[in-house]
Amino acid sequence: MKQVTLREYAKLHKLSYFNVMKMVKNGDVQSEIVTENGKEIAYVLIDEAQEKKVSESIIETSSQKLTLKEENALLKKEIERLKAELERCQKRTVLA
Repeated sequence: MKQVTLREYAKLHKLSYFNVMKMVKNGDVQSEIVTENGKEIAYVLIDEAQEKKVSESIIETSSQKLTLKEENALLKKEIERLKAELERCQKRTVLA
C-alpha cells in the first residue's frame, strides 16, 4: 500500500481537499494519522480495490446529468422561492 497526503490524493482524483477529508471521516478511504515533527498528519492508504471503488463513485456522481427540461423546472422553482422570499423582505422593511 502506498501512503499519500490528503492534498496529494485530492490532486490525483481532481477532488477538493474538503471532499477528501469527508471521505476519510466517513471511512470511504483507508487512512492513518502519523505524528511528524510534533504535528499530526493524515495519510491516505492507496489500495487497488479501494481505488476502483472510489473512481467508480466519482464517475457516478459526475455523470448524473439533468436533462434541460428537468434543470429548467428546478430553476423555475428556485426563482419562485426567491420571489416569495423577496416579497417577505419587502413587507418587513415597509412595516419597520
